[in-house]
Amino acid sequence: MVLRAPETRYTSVGDADVAYLVVGEGPPDLLFFNGLGSSIDLMWTSPEATPFFTRLGSVCRLIMFDRRGSGASDSVGRNSLPTWEDLSEDAGAVLDAVESQAAAILAISETGPMAILFAAMHPERVSGLALVNTYARYLVGDDYPIGASHEVIDSVVAVIRNGWGTRELARLAEPSHAHDVERLDRLARVQRLSATPRNAAAQYDYMLRNIDVRQVLPLIQVPTLVLHTRDGRLIPFEMGRYVADHVNGAKLVEIPGADYSWAGEHAAMIFDEVTEFLTGERPIEVERILATILFTDIVDSTVRASSLGDRSWRSLLDSHDRTIRDQLKRFRGKEINTTGDGFVMSFDGPARAIRCAQAIVEATRSLGIEVRVGLHTGECEVRGDDLGGLAVHIAARVSGLAGPAEILVSSTVKDLVMGSGIELTDRGEHELKGVPGPWRLFAVTG
Repeated sequence: MVLRAPETRYTSVGDADVAYLVVGEGPPDLLFFNGLGSSIDLMWTSPEATPFFTRLGSVCRLIMFDRRGSGASDSVGRNSLPTWEDLSEDAGAVLDAVESQAAAILAISETGPMAILFAAMHPERVSGLALVNTYARYLVGDDYPIGASHEVIDSVVAVIRNGWGTRELARLAEPSHAHDVERLDRLARVQRLSATPRNAAAQYDYMLRNIDVRQVLPLIQVPTLVLHTRDGRLIPFEMGRYVADHVNGAKLVEIPGADYSWAGEHAAMIFDEVTEFLTGERPIEVERILATILFTDIVDSTVRASSLGDRSWRSLLDSHDRTIRDQLKRFRGKEINTTGDGFVMSFDGPARAIRCAQAIVEATRSLGIEVRVGLHTGECEVRGDDLGGLAVHIAARVSGLAGPAEILVSSTVKDLVMGSGIELTDRGEHELKGVPGPWRLFAVTG
């Protein structure tokens, strides 16, 4: 799982700079058209977005970009908005920058028409098209009765102009999380940092009234997947059905509920469908358990190995490994993995995990070794004999902050062992690399 924020890079398109980043390795390549109201830089500070895109990056080379006028890319003036032909150039420039010969496309909302246009114009560069909650035309027409009237679009644009960057607009995107104030505030902040209210309103006003790629739909030659929310208010289901009906061989998947965002209550369903579309295989259902994860690491192992030489260091490591496994068996923990000079372990109880950590520190000290230890309790993904998920990465980050012979635990562990007799000392708040928000850590004493 990727938690460290990928490096954002830039490519030139005319006199503008377009921001992009890459996660994972291909093949296949997947180009994600990021919508207005988001930013590729901020994806990696969001507990909603990070797991989704990290998982995508585990099955493909995920290429993400902010089009001109959004996020980390060049801004645009309200009186000089780029055309959709201009914006499709952004996609081509990004693919050139990462040397991608052909990529599938994942597009959501207002980026859908741009993706459709790009796929029709450059079929040799597009291997598949996945469209989420999008449309070919938004405005009503004599031959398009499912579209919205100018009056409705006036109302939508007014809501965007007056509500951009607020909880109210975030609730429209994810009504299933209407009462999760912290989540709504995060979504609102991303909106504010992606564009200003009047600029966002101007872009949407142009896009909703002027874009019509219906005539392009029959020209799409690549496999196409259309995912659309059943009860969404902003982009009715009929608009998604229209796209699927007019692309030869397209598959339409109905998403339950009313969330407009790909990160809403059915994000897992979207991931599963896109993964199967890309790879031909549906992801294996992952069991989730609550576990306490314990990381150990030998302090100054590189210096020690250099001073001892290979043979002596190997002998010392073997003794270290036997000692830790003896304590692990004693405290009924489970070995998950080794890291060369450390261990990853899991326990079904945080107090027993701390007792094991204390025993490991004492036992390895008798070998002339000092270890650092970090613990965190959280939900983990069970994959065979392995555990994954954010909880594992948090435990690793906590361990990395521990000093020689020190046992650090997260505040979650501290709360769970209250009343156990284990003494803890507050070590203050810390930033854990790649993990959102400040984390208060505690050292085991006694």
